[in-house]
Amino acid sequence: MPSTSKAQQKAAGAALSAKRGETKPSELYGSSKEMYDSMSEEELEDFASTKRKGKPEKKQD
Repeated sequence: MPSTSKAQQKAAGAALSAKRGETKPSELYGSSKEMYDSMSEEELEDFASTKRKGKPEKKQD
């Protein structure tokens, strides 16, 4: 499932970086912390690899 906003894509990238050991999980907060705890590395890759072009900055409800 691809990300639906730029903010969601950025949060997934941060969580993926922590999953891979490139950053510390303690540096995560908000959505990226929740994604780190609840998603697999494969799911995070899918979200983080989504193209940003044409996406809204934040998800519309």
